[in-house]
Amino acid sequence: MRAILPLLIGAATLLAQTPPAAKAPTKAPAPAAAPSARLLNPALAKARAPDLFRVKFTTTKGDFVVEVSRDSAPFGADRFYNLVRIGFFTNVSFYRVIAGALIQFGLSPFPAVSKAWSTAPIHDDPVKLHNVAGTLTFAKTGAPNSRTTQFFINLADNTPYDSDGFTPIGKVTDGMDVVKSLYSGYGEMAEQPGGRGPSQQKTTSEGKPYLDKNFPLLDSIKSATIIFPEPVAPAAKKAPAPAATKK
Repeated sequence: MRAILPLLIGAATLLAQTPPAAKAPTKAPAPAAAPSARLLNPALAKARAPDLFRVKFTTTKGDFVVEVSRDSAPFGADRFYNLVRIGFFTNVSFYRVIAGALIQFGLSPFPAVSKAWSTAPIHDDPVKLHNVAGTLTFAKTGAPNSRTTQFFINLADNTPYDSDGFTPIGKVTDGMDVVKSLYSGYGEMAEQPGGRGPSQQKTTSEGKPYLDKNFPLLDSIKSATIIFPEPVAPAAKKAPAPAATKK
């Protein structure tokens, strides 16, 4: 399923931007040979998100934190929370980075995982937050109820997206400088007018090897971890009391 955002900035403007100096990103963890069973089964990812939670993204450029209030977008918050819990974002690349506009991510390194989640969309949420700089928003197709696993972070005031039904679920509360530093030299994705960056379709069908081979400077996510509320450790089991000694 394609999840393409409406293009609010002219292609000529984007192409006129000067790409930052090429610098190899810090290496992300080596991808596993095969995806885990939980990544292949969206039906198991049905936990209810806390009313408020924070997620730390550790990337090849550093860390940033996203805060989500479930009341803002319950369906979206629950999906995002579950994706983090099952480790979906590990080795996920920021494959569409348009300086001064937005950063998009959420396609799995594994084609089989992208395929599994493409048939598990969630219901739309009403737009309660505005698409201002720093907000985290679900990407979707033009069809209703088409959100799956893709997100974008707004780098500017993109409030015209509000009327198109793109629903922010949270905001970056720490590390926005890291977000802005993610490699943007490839620009717009191939499917958009004038795009010279990664193809969304090939990223979906071929996974991380396609990106690593053709767009080696892309930054990616090393891990995404829920840091608030802190996980509650299971209570230690008490040893049974020793039997009374008969005298």
